[in-house]
Amino acid sequence: MSGLNKGLGKVEVALKWDPSPSGEPDHDLDIIAATYPAHDPYGTPSYLVHFDSRSPDGTITLNRDSRTGQGFGFDEVMILELDRLATTYVRVVVGVAVQQQDGRKPFGAVPNTAVRVLEGRSELVAHDFSGVSASTAATVAEFTRDDSGAWRFHPSAHAFVTDPATFAARMGSIRTV
Repeated sequence: MSGLNKGLGKVEVALKWDPSPSGEPDHDLDIIAATYPAHDPYGTPSYLVHFDSRSPDGTITLNRDSRTGQGFGFDEVMILELDRLATTYVRVVVGVAVQQQDGRKPFGAVPNTAVRVLEGRSELVAHDFSGVSASTAATVAEFTRDDSGAWRFHPSAHAFVTDPATFAARMGSIRTV
């Protein structure tokens, strides 16, 4: 594989939002990654990575998990080491879900939401969920392994109106590439 065709290596997905006003229930957003095998790239995920979990091989980790949005800048960060992911996996879909403890809360009810995807210092995508403001979950990135073994990035903004568990099970069922 040539240096010009090496694909993606280590990628960061970062999420931010403002805390809820004093006395109101906390806003809690979560980054979720789903990994898919070559034999079923749009079926059931092989495994999920989210709060309180990581990939079995340590290639996908949630380094920071915020339950309130308090902090400076991006409060929740997931690292995907795609270049270390086993060759049995050909697709990784990353999404964000709003926890629904206190009734239906869409992205539009959570102030100053934003997500960015970086490889090193290069920004692959950044957006503020305004296009999916009525939704409770959305995919934000899709990574696919090509025939040469290189990982490619595809921006993804598919909206869902569902709970986080159902979203995690269905987030990779949509074909974007």
